[in-house]
Amino acid sequence: MIPDFIRTLPTNIRLWVAPNIRAFLGDQQPRLWLMSLFVGIAVTIAAILFRELIGLVQMPWLKDSSERIISAARNTHWLYIFLAPVCGGLVVGIMLQTLMPQRRTLAVADVIEARALTGRKLGLREGFTSLIVTAISLGSGASAGREGPIIHFGATLASSAANFSGLPEWSKRTLLGAGVAAAISASFNAPLAGVLFAHEVILGHFALRAFVPIVIASSGAAIISRAWFGEAAAFIVPEYSIASYWEFPAFALLGLVSAIVAIAFQFSLFSADFLSRKITMPLWLRPVLGGVAVGGIGVFLPQVLGVGYEATDLALWGSLPLSLMLILIVAKTLATAITLASRFGGGVFSPALYLGAMTGGAFGIMAAAVLPALASSQALYSILGMGAVAGAVLGAPISTTLIVFELTGGYELSIALLLTVAIAYGVNQAIHGHSYFHWQLEMRGIFVQAGPHRAVVRNTRVMDFMTPRDPQSEPEAFEPEPGNSSLRPTDTLDTALRTFDAGGHARLPVIDEVDGTNIIAWADQVKALAYFNKRLIDASEEEHR
Repeated sequence: MIPDFIRTLPTNIRLWVAPNIRAFLGDQQPRLWLMSLFVGIAVTIAAILFRELIGLVQMPWLKDSSERIISAARNTHWLYIFLAPVCGGLVVGIMLQTLMPQRRTLAVADVIEARALTGRKLGLREGFTSLIVTAISLGSGASAGREGPIIHFGATLASSAANFSGLPEWSKRTLLGAGVAAAISASFNAPLAGVLFAHEVILGHFALRAFVPIVIASSGAAIISRAWFGEAAAFIVPEYSIASYWEFPAFALLGLVSAIVAIAFQFSLFSADFLSRKITMPLWLRPVLGGVAVGGIGVFLPQVLGVGYEATDLALWGSLPLSLMLILIVAKTLATAITLASRFGGGVFSPALYLGAMTGGAFGIMAAAVLPALASSQALYSILGMGAVAGAVLGAPISTTLIVFELTGGYELSIALLLTVAIAYGVNQAIHGHSYFHWQLEMRGIFVQAGPHRAVVRNTRVMDFMTPRDPQSEPEAFEPEPGNSSLRPTDTLDTALRTFDAGGHARLPVIDEVDGTNIIAWADQVKALAYFNKRLIDASEEEHR
């Protein structure tokens, strides 16, 4: 006699498993996983070509295509070092003026904007042109990072694939994160950090159903990248160890010092950008003048040119004197601020790591001078500084910690690194209140830190929920009189709700942006509120499933 629970076991399993499988297939997750793999492969190929193109641009003036700019500069005439950023700036300026509608290159903030604004597309043509402009910028010696532009291009490839996929809206944003994760993984040889960066900075949540496709893209990128560039991490660090637990107050103090460096770096970027906007000149001339300034600094301090990985390596190995590291902190900050303000292409990731390594190295030398018996090696302090400054600037303490782990191959310093990064990040938030990326977005009127409700009302436009006018049965003209209210298609949802409430309106005309009298659509308060509620529900479901 077979017991009832055994006889009914197949039925119970089927009733339990079948709904899960239907939901899995209904969300088109198998298709999303496969697309994530293809996106990861495509982004990695783009990242490899991007790095090779930078070296190709660098070859004519430096006679070297590697990242060892300092070593090559020793054998290069100073005039070539000066003229390379100037000539590169001329090419960049012409390309910005003729090929880039935004009149600037694109980077991480544009990806966050696309994620925050549902339906905002990343143009493949603009992304490709931006990547070429950035390769010319960095190859000619501009002082910036290569990670931001390739992150943007990875997201662009993912967005283009998503637009033709027919996937649900949440899947398109997940695919966007997959492109970003692949870009980080391919650039840094850091697949774990790529996964966390995509969740922490781009998506802004850690939903479980987004985890698998992002991991697939990041893992595929790491495999291809390692097959091309080798297994080594981006930086090779010497042996290091924590000398004593009594040293942790020094690590905390390093976190505070790193926060000061990160804050000064961001203020320099903000100030240079503000000043450049105040100066009236032809767009093509801005990178040329910026190239004159960067080239002038590079003649005396070639350590500031390009991405700066060789200088960062030298700091990790303790090969730079204290005075030079202090000078390079100031010079790199100035060179990067000039580079980005003058519209060269590039990001802030590598400069932040550079400044962190210099800050940590200088701090380590001073700590050893004060307490030689308790101080750890300079390499340890440089690694901690890298994580602290980068985490504060990027507003990504978790993924930055993982990036430093994977870049340096060192996990033994986890407690010290977490403490240093947390303090630097906390102090930066207390002073700035946001990361560099969020500052860029707020300059465009986009606020993503205030929660999903604020993002929805500020980033949604009347055109998203208005009803087109019926030309057969509805009036065409709107007479602007006292007490008569109207909306425009580009007004925000926040403006619309306030206008509805102020006049007690249930329905308002939407008038043409140009003539201000022609009614092109109608906006209903009920539809506006329904749209608002749906966006909030969608955001909540996406973040928690």
